[in-house]
Amino acid sequence: MLKKIALVLVGVLAVVVVWQWEWVSYGYMQAKGQLRIMLNTRPITEVLADPAYPDSLKQKIKLIGEIKRFAFDSLNLDHSDSYESFYDLQGKPLMWVLIGAERYQLVPVEYHVPILGTFSYKGYFDRTRLLEADTLLQRQGYDTRINEIAAYSTLGFFDEPILSNMLERSEGQLAELIIHELTHGTLFVKNSLEYNENLADFVGEYGALRFLAMKYGEQSIAYRDYLASKSFYERYDAHILRGTTLLNELYKSFKPETPVAIKDSLKWQLIGNIVTATDTITDERSVRKPRLVKKGRLSKLNLPNNAYFIGYLTYRNQQNRFRQEFENQFHGDFRQYLTYLKQTYPSL
Repeated sequence: MLKKIALVLVGVLAVVVVWQWEWVSYGYMQAKGQLRIMLNTRPITEVLADPAYPDSLKQKIKLIGEIKRFAFDSLNLDHSDSYESFYDLQGKPLMWVLIGAERYQLVPVEYHVPILGTFSYKGYFDRTRLLEADTLLQRQGYDTRINEIAAYSTLGFFDEPILSNMLERSEGQLAELIIHELTHGTLFVKNSLEYNENLADFVGEYGALRFLAMKYGEQSIAYRDYLASKSFYERYDAHILRGTTLLNELYKSFKPETPVAIKDSLKWQLIGNIVTATDTITDERSVRKPRLVKKGRLSKLNLPNNAYFIGYLTYRNQQNRFRQEFENQFHGDFRQYLTYLKQTYPSL
């Protein structure tokens, strides 16, 4: 009897593997990447005691500990054992995400991940497989974009390590990143990627400002530089999001009989105008990052495509909603606001 049951289970497993081979294969690739990280992390106590690591790096590691305590004690985010170990990327990317979008609509390619829900991007530890997937999407007629990512959350399934590339960030950027990822571990709503990422961005930025004010004071260089950066990106976000409205209007104006050449010409002309207009955005940052597109001749080869704009809709489209809700309904009481969100939106 037990033998028959075992044979049935093996048969069912074989059917599932064949039926969901893409996700089984993908899961195996991701599991290998996660296992590689887990097997090569070091406790931060060892890193702090290792003379091979410079004091500047050790100070950033200690700062992460302070950021965590602030996130738990002052923001009331859920406790986590993440960021108690260290993984040295040795200058290599951690992983990549692939975003796909319709050619004449701001509609993402969606991936339905078992248990976790629907995502508008797909992560890869394997660059070869990433490029194969990117090529396939392009052959199918989609716009694509590949982004390197600085960190990720396993939503509490594993304890995330401190990654060496995190320590290249300023105090404010580091605080924003850590609080962003801890927010995912506190509240993550299935099939609501835009909500999750916008919320984590909102909490990360709010928490970073509060942390810097607490540690350094509002007149400190760290606080003022981060505030200037935040203000610039709010203006930049607003500009790009206005651009998505214009693109949506353009795409809706296309008729089935509109020639592809005309669609492409109008599309890239509008995107070029959106990019060129970023030069007018006020920027008080002391250290400015490179332009989205370097000065010179604009062409569709160096312009962002629909997948770039999808990324902004995913991460930034609901910032005003959270800000207004937080200030108007909860009068700046973050603990009360977080309690409301956790009670209102069921988390994984």
